[in-house]
Amino acid sequence: MRLLKVSKNYSGKCASKSASKSIVLVPALMLLPACILLIVLVILPLLMLVVASLSNFNARSLFTGEFEFVGIQQYLALFADKGFYYSLGITIAFAAFLIVTSVLIGMWVAQTMFKQSAVVRVIMSIVLVAAWAMPNVAAALVFKWMFQPGYGVVGWLLTQLKIFGNIRNLSWTSNTNLAFCCIGLIIVWQAVPYIAITLYAAQKQIAPEYAEAAAVDGASKTRIYWQITVPMLAPQLTAITILSCIWDFNVFNQIWLLTQGGPRESTATVGVFTYKKAFINFSIGQGSAISVVTTLILFFATVYYIRRLLKNGDEL
Repeated sequence: MRLLKVSKNYSGKCASKSASKSIVLVPALMLLPACILLIVLVILPLLMLVVASLSNFNARSLFTGEFEFVGIQQYLALFADKGFYYSLGITIAFAAFLIVTSVLIGMWVAQTMFKQSAVVRVIMSIVLVAAWAMPNVAAALVFKWMFQPGYGVVGWLLTQLKIFGNIRNLSWTSNTNLAFCCIGLIIVWQAVPYIAITLYAAQKQIAPEYAEAAAVDGASKTRIYWQITVPMLAPQLTAITILSCIWDFNVFNQIWLLTQGGPRESTATVGVFTYKKAFINFSIGQGSAISVVTTLILFFATVYYIRRLLKNGDEL
């Protein structure tokens, strides 16, 4: 009997150990494919980017595989280039404008959806998803046709309305301010659907009792929205702001297809500047250095923004 009890205890311990091992191994095995993809698609390219930024990798290196390590020479040359600071300044200002504009419009669209009937909300959701799902290249080409001098829809429509006179032959992308307006319109048009749907979904989760209690106390709808609803949407607004910062800072397709950085490099953001350095001038090492610096700027800006929010007591 004693031996039987000992054997039972031993078998029980073995079973518990095997169960604990399976509890640990199963999640690890399930995460393994995602970890492999993360290493192959994110970590390795980042390491290769850093290596390329420390070398004189160029067009010849693509065929011969030969290049020399030059240390931080690419970074020193980059920080001595006035064109980099010019493109960085344009990018920061333009990204800030796009973030503020798209978030505010997205908040307004989400609030408008919240007030509509179920049928109208479904129609608005379909329209928003269709606009958001449209590829950047296709959207840029459509807008380029719309603003085309001579037969563009926008010039024809404004001419018919007689707001600015006859502007059918106006070259929208030849003027710096108009070019930025065209580019900004495309980006905001594609960014608003994601922001609006995200905020609408988050707003639906807020208990209506908060707004009802504030209304009983005499608060207006505007005050209820800004002092009750918006603070409760802080986590979603934080995520949207961070993602918008990353997306708008790296805008390239829309700018390249509309203006290619013109007129006179006035719309040459960091993305366009990097492309020209790496794939037109074939200074791939220099282009890699720009990409590394851009990544670090976005990383530290995001960390600083999140730390400020946590310091102020906001939840993520």
